[in-house]
Amino acid sequence: MSITRINTFVAKDGMGKSLREFLVSIIPLVEQSQGCASCQLLQNQHKPNEFILIEAWDSVSAHKASLKNIPPEKFSLVTPMLASPPTGSYYAAQI
Repeated sequence: MSITRINTFVAKDGMGKSLREFLVSIIPLVEQSQGCASCQLLQNQHKPNEFILIEAWDSVSAHKASLKNIPPEKFSLVTPMLASPPTGSYYAAQI
């Protein structure tokens, strides 16, 4: 069964452009991961510091395994940009 992972990122004031650039930079790493069908970045039009990353995966385990493809130093770059810790959940289609 395929799953969708929806992640929410909120930038600190003044950091929206930097967060967007960071998220764009990791999309190729996500998409190259085994089991990834797609990855899309959306920006909230009413709250420009809020971003949603929507990922389609073959399985939850494929998503979890993909995290090793993003170098730890990349994660350390994003932390200072965030107003709060990112959130994420897995979803499965019901129809």
